[in-house]
Amino acid sequence: MIATTFLAVFAIAALAFLVSRRRAVMIGGDTPAQLHSRPSQHGSLAAMWALIAGWGVLILGITLWVAVENATLAGLISDRAPELNAIERELVLSDARALASGGITSRSGDLRTEVAAAVVAQETIRVRTTVVLALVLSVLAGWNIYRQIAKPFRARNRSERLITYVLMAAAAVAIVTTVGIVLSLISETLGFFANLDWRIDKFLFGANWTPLSGIHDGVIDPDRVGALPLFIGTLLITLIAMLVAVPVGLFSAIYLSDFAGPRLRATAKPMLEILAGIPTVVYGFFAAITVAPWLRRMGEATGIDIASESALAAGIVMGIMIIPFISSLSDDVINAVPQSLRDGSYALGATKAETVRQVVLPAALPGIVSAVLLGISRAVGETMIVVMAAGQGANLTVNPLEAVTTVTVQIVMLITGDTEATVAAGPAFALGFSLFCMTLGMNIIAQRVVRKYREQYD
Repeated sequence: MIATTFLAVFAIAALAFLVSRRRAVMIGGDTPAQLHSRPSQHGSLAAMWALIAGWGVLILGITLWVAVENATLAGLISDRAPELNAIERELVLSDARALASGGITSRSGDLRTEVAAAVVAQETIRVRTTVVLALVLSVLAGWNIYRQIAKPFRARNRSERLITYVLMAAAAVAIVTTVGIVLSLISETLGFFANLDWRIDKFLFGANWTPLSGIHDGVIDPDRVGALPLFIGTLLITLIAMLVAVPVGLFSAIYLSDFAGPRLRATAKPMLEILAGIPTVVYGFFAAITVAPWLRRMGEATGIDIASESALAAGIVMGIMIIPFISSLSDDVINAVPQSLRDGSYALGATKAETVRQVVLPAALPGIVSAVLLGISRAVGETMIVVMAAGQGANLTVNPLEAVTTVTVQIVMLITGDTEATVAAGPAFALGFSLFCMTLGMNIIAQRVVRKYREQYD
């Protein structure tokens, strides 16, 4: 019903546009120049207000009602079964929702049945109230603009101001979401370190990572949360990936932008960018089934011991995955360098290779640094390839021929394990905050490099 209401609000907005535009045309008559705004601008203003009113009520109604419903149902479960802990109450509520939707069955008299009945009752009230209110307010908002249409009515100014407010709201949502994520990371991380008696050094420099095996009464042993092997493994695989992706991606971008002909470029660039659309699980299978066995056979042939799951295999395949990101972005940046710089270099007698090396690349360096940074962030956050090709054990080594693990892999293992979520969330959030700090530091360094060279070439 909610989806149907969204479409109904859109239909009301379309109708508001048509009738408001027609009214503006009729008011303008034979002298439409007397209208302050065009008829389409009157219609657009009515349609936008109808959409904002209707869709806004639907979104706010769903959000607020869900919060109220969760609080009400949680109180009902606590009253009926006060002996249940927080996790068990969440499970009862989850089963009740599934029961209400017909996903599972339950015997009569069960607590879940009673909660499911409350879910159905509240859902019915919530949906009907929200739908009626959204439709009514959408019609009223459109009608309010319709009745104000007149020759001096400033529909253009109002519509532009409304669009500005909508864009500001979208930007505010992005900022608030970012702040919320960071605050949640900081809050959970501080709680985790508080449980460790603020032994942050044990976390940053310890070599033993077995957090879930040292739990006593919900408290994690500080000697078992040494994340140094995870950090080293993440940086090792990222380094190998960038050693593959940066040269290949950058050289291919240079060739396609300055050396390749139009026909070759039109064919090669789309084929190169196909790599960006391949799912990471496919890359993981490719690394585990093809690349890793091939590397092991090559090692056996040359007398080098290469593990079946190695950082080298994961890094190589991850680098292949990142090539289109660096290549495509670098190609766009290089093409954005003004042709006048190239022409001036040619006029001074420089060859094409010298022009690219001494003029084009320095001018495009800020964008290239941004492309490389995006590739590093992509490598640091990759999980599936590492799980399938590099292993899951925390091994403190810088040897690319051995098995290692990364921060993201351990976060997934902690969250998806059988340990109570409140206990496993601490190490997971601490790792996530550490990863956030790593990427933030790389961004700051990259911004300084970009600022330095941008001042020189702007």
